[in-house]
Amino acid sequence: QVSLVESGGGSAQAGGSLRLSCIASWHTYTHYCMAWFRQAPGKEREGVAVINEYGGTQYADSVMARFTITLDKFKNTLSLQMNSLKPEDSAMYYCAADFREEGPCLLDQRLERRELFYTWGQGTQVTVSS
Repeated sequence: QVSLVESGGGSAQAGGSLRLSCIASWHTYTHYCMAWFRQAPGKEREGVAVINEYGGTQYADSVMARFTITLDKFKNTLSLQMNSLKPEDSAMYYCAADFREEGPCLLDQRLERRELFYTWGQGTQVTVSS
């Protein structure tokens, strides 16, 4: 069972930047989708960004051109660079993964259907003040 551990959350001013990281425990999977979701109090968990084993990415419209998802395969580390932060970005951010025996991992509906991800981290809080 692969585990995920997030870090890098914290507080920032509007317009500022934060970088989140998610380290996956050692594994030998070569096919996977990894993503960031977020959940604000009283709201549904929503997909933010997703990346697959070939580096394909998708972003939620709300973060397009502000957030960048990357994956360091050698370090098993998923990152989310968040720039031009807004107060509405405040939420608990979760790392999620779907490790697969066969591939490729398709990106279709990955941000809309969190049930497609089977491994989740514990979350890291991001708070953006105006």
